[in-house]
Amino acid sequence: MSALNLRHLRVFLAVAELRSPTGAAQRCRVSQPAVTQSLNKLERDMGGGLFQRTRQGFFLTGRGQIFEARIRRAMDKLDAALHDVAPRLAVTATFSQLQALIAMSEAQNFTLAAHNMGLAQPTIHRAVTQVEQAAGRPLFERTSFGMVATRPCRRLAQSARLAFAEFDQAQADIAEFDGRDVGHTVIGALPLSRSVVLPEAIARFRMQRPGHRIKIFDGPYGEMLGGLRRGDIDVIIGALRDPLPIEDVVQEELFSDQLAFLCGPAHPLAGVDAPPLAELARYGWVVPRAGVPARAQFDALFCDNGLSAPDSIVECGSILLMRELLNRSALLGCISAQQAEAEVSRGLLARLRTRIVVPGRAIGLTYRVGWVPTTAQDVLLNHIRDVAREDVTTAPR
Repeated sequence: MSALNLRHLRVFLAVAELRSPTGAAQRCRVSQPAVTQSLNKLERDMGGGLFQRTRQGFFLTGRGQIFEARIRRAMDKLDAALHDVAPRLAVTATFSQLQALIAMSEAQNFTLAAHNMGLAQPTIHRAVTQVEQAAGRPLFERTSFGMVATRPCRRLAQSARLAFAEFDQAQADIAEFDGRDVGHTVIGALPLSRSVVLPEAIARFRMQRPGHRIKIFDGPYGEMLGGLRRGDIDVIIGALRDPLPIEDVVQEELFSDQLAFLCGPAHPLAGVDAPPLAELARYGWVVPRAGVPARAQFDALFCDNGLSAPDSIVECGSILLMRELLNRSALLGCISAQQAEAEVSRGLLARLRTRIVVPGRAIGLTYRVGWVPTTAQDVLLNHIRDVAREDVTTAPR
């Protein structure tokens, strides 16, 4: 939505509320012809009429109602943050200036910010300077690490990111209204979801929505949480955190997963009934990396039984790499039971016959507070929920 003008959006919202272009012109301090031009441009960009013009006033069409819901959410977020920095910014700030502000807050360097946006460095410098002049104070501090955004600037950049995400959602909503299959969903996928839930859910969704783009982002939870909060990621699926990591996200539990303890089929412990925990501690292990719930459960298992954790550790979240390591060595493995099921059922790995009882881990969705998915995104989420329920009912006990 880079072609949209923030002033045009404010004019649109004023007309939607007041049902009068004259009233909107007075509120927004523009001429009535400017209001007409703004509405005409928006209607061209959105592919159809947003208002039904009558003698009694301007009334939103079905297309207009869909557009208004998204744009009001976006502008409420954005204008509150602009007003907190300086009331004047809610009137003067432009889309391109806010894009430059976001780029600078991320890159902390004018040259890098310009490179990331594909613009000339003076363009970025000028845009940021204009925002600072309107705010009446600096928004970046020069440090040995670069130009670091002040706290108000970071809050503004965050709000702008989320507002821009709503603008993108508005386009997807309008496309849905027109019967077009467009839009996209970015999923942050933790290891379990990549091998168990997502493949089937996406396959089902693709049969219904072949034109909807899906991007899977895999990486450390902390990076994905940051991307979710910025609006770069729509939803994370994987192990839930307890306690909730931050108050602006919501967690939705889908099912509870157990840990599985594994070895290669030729391992001396394969088929041994109830090997004692002390014996298991003498082996090297392939385990999830530190900081994730499964690893915390693994470490607590030995600590709670008065034993030292194994010294020889390979940190790995990939069941494929774990399989190869366990088949080439005497290492043992600890990973999600559902991730391991395919390898065990094919005889590629063996499950240790332990009597270890480990509490289940909550697996589910994490998304932003107040996030409203598009229709297509909602269809995808429901497929994920359905597959998760099916996997729970068919999972080995």
